[in-house]
Amino acid sequence: MTTPTSTPSDVLPALTEKTAGAALPPPPGLRVLCVDDNVDAADSLGAILEMVGCKALVAHDAASALAQVEQFKPQVCVLDISMPEIDGCELARRLRELPGSEEQLFIALTALGDYSSLERMAEAGFDLHFTKPLPPAELYEVLNRYAEKGRPGM
Repeated sequence: MTTPTSTPSDVLPALTEKTAGAALPPPPGLRVLCVDDNVDAADSLGAILEMVGCKALVAHDAASALAQVEQFKPQVCVLDISMPEIDGCELARRLRELPGSEEQLFIALTALGDYSSLERMAEAGFDLHFTKPLPPAELYEVLNRYAEKGRPGM
């Protein structure tokens, strides 16, 4: 068995305590797709984003998200990974195939943090990952950075 030469954070970046501070709310009107099969988690995230002026589309499964995404045109996609039927990685792959996705920020929201899971998320097209629960200040910081500079690596 070979040991990976890169660390999980090399594969898919995450915020650290050093980078996560008391961030200002993201710019109003930012369109964020929130997909999680945990209804409370998805609805809470959508409500938090709408309270600070974002436009949130909440879906509780991948099929619902796919049915609405072309009309909504999200700038940011926050996707749970462990969902039934179509998981977050497959959903990200399908969303990445749509026109305009090269400018979208894809964030994995998951309880998974092992190397192979992070590698799988990176291969699916995610830019960042957060381990649940997601503190709003960390999300705000990322959304502000995206609004200012665009996707990482662009």
